Amino acid sequence: MSTRWYPIYQRGNPQLRVFLPNFWMKLVRPLPKQLPNTVSFQCSMEMTKYDIKNYLEKIYNVPVVDVRTKITMGKFRRDVGRGYVVKDDDVKYAHVVLPKGQTFEYPDLFEKSKDDDEENMKSLEEAKKSFKNYIDRNKDRQDVPSWFSI
Repeated sequence: MSTRWYPIYQRGNPQLRVFLPNFWMKLVRPLPKQLPNTVSFQCSMEMTKYDIKNYLEKIYNVPVVDVRTKITMGKFRRDVGRGYVVKDDDVKYAHVVLPKGQTFEYPDLFEKSKDDDEENMKSLEEAKKSFKNYIDRNKDRQDVPSWFSI
């Protein structure tokens, strides 16, 4: 279901109607370890199992065997300033099972390579040299602001 409203009648021909659903999915890493062919998503509350399956198959060409959904209730907490009770939004999770031969590995976003370290060291050395040149150039001019240079 979409929260957007589209006009039923539009003047002139052809009658153009476009349906854009408000569906979104976010890949999440679950806390307990899962099988290698299981992937977890956080999705919009309006999505059904069939919507999730069609979304992954039609848009991303991912074969889906089974979809299981779970709605977790948001936490209740006391507001710090006012003192009244606030409830966070509920969240819907979808656990998608891929075919038996396929596996899914979560990407390592914080992986560092040696090339990056070498490049960072080179840029650090260049910055040190340029700062030293700046200090040497303005050594005799303590009374002049740093932004005013020759």
